[in-house]
Amino acid sequence: MTSDRPKKTSRKDTPRKPAAAESGQNDKGERIAKRMARVGVASRRDAEAMIEAGRVTVNGKVLASPAFNVGPSDRIEVDGKPLPAVERTRLFLFHKPAGVVTTNRDPEGRRTVFDVLPEGLPRLITVGRLDINTEGLLVLTNDGGLARTLELPTTGWLRRYRVRVHGKVDAEALEGLKDGIAVDGVFYGAIEATLDREQGSNAWLTVGLREGKNREVKNVLGALGLDVTRLIRLSYGPFQLGTLAEGEVQEIKGRTLRDQLGERLITEAGANFDAPIATPFSNKPVRAGRPAPAVEISERPAPREGFVKNRKRDRDDHREEMRGRLQTRPGGRREDDERRDSGTRHSRAAHVWMAPGARPQ
Repeated sequence: MTSDRPKKTSRKDTPRKPAAAESGQNDKGERIAKRMARVGVASRRDAEAMIEAGRVTVNGKVLASPAFNVGPSDRIEVDGKPLPAVERTRLFLFHKPAGVVTTNRDPEGRRTVFDVLPEGLPRLITVGRLDINTEGLLVLTNDGGLARTLELPTTGWLRRYRVRVHGKVDAEALEGLKDGIAVDGVFYGAIEATLDREQGSNAWLTVGLREGKNREVKNVLGALGLDVTRLIRLSYGPFQLGTLAEGEVQEIKGRTLRDQLGERLITEAGANFDAPIATPFSNKPVRAGRPAPAVEISERPAPREGFVKNRKRDRDDHREEMRGRLQTRPGGRREDDERRDSGTRHSRAAHVWMAPGARPQ
């Protein structure tokens, strides 16, 4: 026998209104912290802290919580200044010198990477960090969403380092790093480490890792009884340090950037390649204190006959020069600096991975 009484609904079965609807706000758009990160003002975490501090207003009202969505027509101000317009997603490669801190402002007054970058760059944030004494490739972008995506270990990008160590290298112990290692209660995942050459009590290693935990290379090699005396990052995923000289920065072209990121990462990061470029910058290497080359607005002409052979010869010459720079002799750094300042740099550099046998476009 069935009853005609209406079925009672539990509280679980009652659809819950979105938080945005309960607060009277439109649920369309994107979170305010995400918009601030998108234009490079700050990371999402820092943006949320700025909102909680009362530094952000939307349409004239001070926000008390980062749980707020904004649309394209909302007027957003940070510290009384309008939020910059969304710009096309861009990415820059920077050869970080040793002795500078990877941060916007240092409470101890030390020089930061933004103090040594050339003028004329858009507002940028770093993809990850390098220790103060670590040199080499540092990736910067104007898109906070892209920076957050590329930093995640789930992205699976390999970071390669050139490491000079002091101590006796055990090849078997290096091989064992492929299985991971625990140091002081912290487990580090698989690490690729190979011995390149030894000279007395010093040696050069090539190390590849995918997690990028804080001071990972120094902690892991220290657990093997090796003291890291120099650390140079050579690559970050498909992006290579190449021939980029110390202190130079270079932008990756939009088409190349899209190809290297791939559709999956572009979707996950929400990268925007349709917006205009508000601050043009040369895609050739630029160093602080030197005039920037003219912004290239036309497509590169077709390669001349014999260009590939000449470029290969240039790379071979540069490889020999780099081997001389990555030495263990005392005083080598000073000789390298003098040679680099007096020598002529190559104008062409490949900073992205290219499959064997591929031809440059």
